[in-house]
Amino acid sequence: SPSSSSSPPLISQPQTPLRRRPKAMKPPKNHHKHHSDQTSIPKLKSNRPITEILWVSLVATCIKFLLIPAYHSTDFEVHRNWLAITHSLPLSQWYSDETSPWTLDYPPFFAHFEHFLSFFASLVDPIMVNLQHGLNYKSQTTILFQRLTVIVSDFVLVFGIYRLTRNLGYKERVLIWVLVIFSPGLMIVDHLHFQYNGFLLGILLISLSALEEGKDLLGGFVFAVLLCFKHLLAVAAPVYFVYLLRHYCRGGLIRGFGRLVIMGTAVVAVFAAAYGPFLYHGQIQQVFHRMFPFGRGLSHAYWAPNFWVFYIILDKVLAFSLVKMGFSVQTPTASFTGGLVGDSSPFAVLPRITPMVTFSIVLLAIAPCLIKAWKDPQPRMITRWIAYAYTCGFMFGWHVHEKASLHFVIPLAIISLKSVEDAKHYFYLSIVSCYSLFPLLFEAQEYPIKVLLLLLHATLMWIGFSSHFTTTNRKAVETEQTRYDKTRFIVGWFGKLYLLGLVAVEIYGQFVHPILFAERLPFLFLMMISIYCAFGMMYSWIWQLRQIIKLH
Repeated sequence: SPSSSSSPPLISQPQTPLRRRPKAMKPPKNHHKHHSDQTSIPKLKSNRPITEILWVSLVATCIKFLLIPAYHSTDFEVHRNWLAITHSLPLSQWYSDETSPWTLDYPPFFAHFEHFLSFFASLVDPIMVNLQHGLNYKSQTTILFQRLTVIVSDFVLVFGIYRLTRNLGYKERVLIWVLVIFSPGLMIVDHLHFQYNGFLLGILLISLSALEEGKDLLGGFVFAVLLCFKHLLAVAAPVYFVYLLRHYCRGGLIRGFGRLVIMGTAVVAVFAAAYGPFLYHGQIQQVFHRMFPFGRGLSHAYWAPNFWVFYIILDKVLAFSLVKMGFSVQTPTASFTGGLVGDSSPFAVLPRITPMVTFSIVLLAIAPCLIKAWKDPQPRMITRWIAYAYTCGFMFGWHVHEKASLHFVIPLAIISLKSVEDAKHYFYLSIVSCYSLFPLLFEAQEYPIKVLLLLLHATLMWIGFSSHFTTTNRKAVETEQTRYDKTRFIVGWFGKLYLLGLVAVEIYGQFVHPILFAERLPFLFLMMISIYCAFGMMYSWIWQLRQIIKLH
């Protein structure tokens, strides 16, 4: 305009940004398009963990394929027979058939899972699902099919660990994926020994991820489904009940009661779907009889490294001492060192342990966790509480298998990066748990496999934890060396001595025991593994209990 052109330069210069400022405030013409592009960026980022975890699981799957021709235990025939039972017989006879000694003793949902797999098994090899002719059947197609069912079902574990770690940083989630997906315990138990623990633990992780996200109804529903797959995981049910009662059923009397009804309806619906058909056919008592065979005795043939190992050893030491002092001590007919699974608890001096005693001790051990969940139910603590509950079940439960250590080792991997103390604890625990599984693979050809799996796992943990727990404040390092040491991943001298003890036990078992005691005391080496690993497991239980009490 003429007025602006006649203005002095010193006045016109500040007017220029005043004219442009309103234009800068106006949205651009392609505002909606630009906004849609911005909203699409988080979606691309959220999809990255899926691609990354699929690559990690693909590498693990290749390793699992290499293990297909390796040794498999009698559990392989157990699950093959379950395929035949569910395929050949009507539902009303699944839990009463005794054609094979490997009778069906898992909950109904797992029986339906086997029934689902049997349709594909019948197409691959019909003899595999034949109740009579399929006994101890081990054709190459049968081995390949059953191994593939475990490998494919492991993707439930992959999905569960993805849900729990998708919001973490790249390095954190990849490290946790490696700890879980490449777990040597799962490799040994599922892909060599032969079971479906990865599939079942995947369902548990899905439930825990829902609880951590605040989706309590979904978490409780999935846990109910899990119990209908494997009832031995019900050890954590008290923690679930208290947590959901305090966290989900809150908000006043009316709202809380309404939510309690909703949660109860969902859980009852799951159990009705699982057990209702067997109740209709009058088989519910037979189902529970198969699921809870309390006549098997306190301990398994190979002692799980828990509290009862010390109880058994103390009984034998007392009996031996009393006999030396001239007292008459009746020798029990059953023997733990003979590798037998009896229907009694063969104690000579100490009181006999019953299932009710173990149940009471487990519940008492879980009590601190229940109190915490009642007073302050926090979603970020639920994984730690559930892991502790399974640790209590392992340490004090009835007829515990060594494989049950996976029930708490895998969840503890999720929280191993919470602090350097958690990382150190998991480092020791996972090594002890894996080594306690070594007796499951007793053939010479599998020995290098289990040793390499454990060494690889320990190396990856050492590298991962060491790189994660480092300080970037070099000035603080120079001035406060003590604080720096607390933030670094360092294995102390006590931990090193204990791990060296594991090496010493293994050297004895491989070189000394076969020469000196192989014939006279054939189970001495197994007993040494159980006792020594039991010290590590007891330390883990005490450490977790301290954390449960200390953390807020």
